[in-house]
Amino acid sequence: MMAVSIRGLYFLITLFLASFFGSIFMLGPVVPLMMLSPAWYRWITDRIVATWLTLPVALLELVFGVKVVITGDGFIPGERSVIIMNHRTRLDWMFLWCCLLRYSYLRLEKICLKAALKAVPGFGWAMQVASFIFIHRRWEEDRTHMSNMLEYFCHIKEPLQLLLFPEGTDLTENTRARSDKFAEQNGLPKYEYVLHPRTTGFTFIVDMLRKGDNLDAVHDITVAYPQNIPQTERHLVLGLFPREIHFHVQRYAAAALPVGAPGLGRWCQERWLEKELRLKEFYRADPRCFAQPEARVPACKSELRVSLIKALSLLYWTGFISACCAGLWVSAPLRLYLLLMVLFFLGQQKLTGGVELMELACHRHWSSESRERAGAHDKED
Repeated sequence: MMAVSIRGLYFLITLFLASFFGSIFMLGPVVPLMMLSPAWYRWITDRIVATWLTLPVALLELVFGVKVVITGDGFIPGERSVIIMNHRTRLDWMFLWCCLLRYSYLRLEKICLKAALKAVPGFGWAMQVASFIFIHRRWEEDRTHMSNMLEYFCHIKEPLQLLLFPEGTDLTENTRARSDKFAEQNGLPKYEYVLHPRTTGFTFIVDMLRKGDNLDAVHDITVAYPQNIPQTERHLVLGLFPREIHFHVQRYAAAALPVGAPGLGRWCQERWLEKELRLKEFYRADPRCFAQPEARVPACKSELRVSLIKALSLLYWTGFISACCAGLWVSAPLRLYLLLMVLFFLGQQKLTGGVELMELACHRHWSSESRERAGAHDKED
């Protein structure tokens, strides 16, 4: 049996405390703003959440020495896109922030992920406030929720980069066996390094964002780990951090994508066949790079600026966690506030289903008020 790693515990405890205290003391005071202006609430909370997203990057690269290699097209800074990526481990979504910190803006990212995660204290609360899209893997139910969330983002002109894992789950022996069974039933090739993608959600999201004029491109990212693949959080606890993370980015302009679900579905399947071949070459031949030695589009931040952001993030969050612990130790009002906010996050989820659903309800209310005022003004004219 492998021993628990002090480094791994430090990593997970730091992330948990930062998300827990951040939800309570940084995001909590902003929540009432959603009742007055959901658009302004979204603008502010996106930037607060983005400060937390820099922390895992700082820990991985500064503390644990993880090397990040990015090849391919890169990103055009600030571009509105859907990001599709192979799901090698349960932690790919967090590792991707190392790429986005350099080539995009972390405040734009939203993730489409399992609804069960919203109940996790700290992490789940912050993801609710960030308006991530939670799904239950029941399409009729998920379709309605996705439609509501995407319409909201389009209506408030909120640019976003929505991360989606079309495979639906991470790559393991069990999930590969299910993918192979699906391939046999449908006359498709069996894959070793990826799973066959589910294209329904992808085609729906792309179609809705196109109609809402909120999509510039699709970024297809292939992620690979040449050494140490941490499949789950348990591997991090054991100290099994990746030594390197490789991202190969391919950008496809929205205007160049096929129109309609069948065409988009085939397009997505073709990308996964390419991923299988690319990863086979990567792991069997030369794992130093996927294609080019560097991304063709320059990073929007210099390495000096990235290093400064990581250092400041580590300093800020270390100080913030320490200050929160000290404040709770000496201040009874602060402890009362924490208790009330914990009760709020737990209670609202039972009553409304999540902070993001409260935000949608506030948006509908103000949209209805605006339409009524506009109708009354037209009648006066």
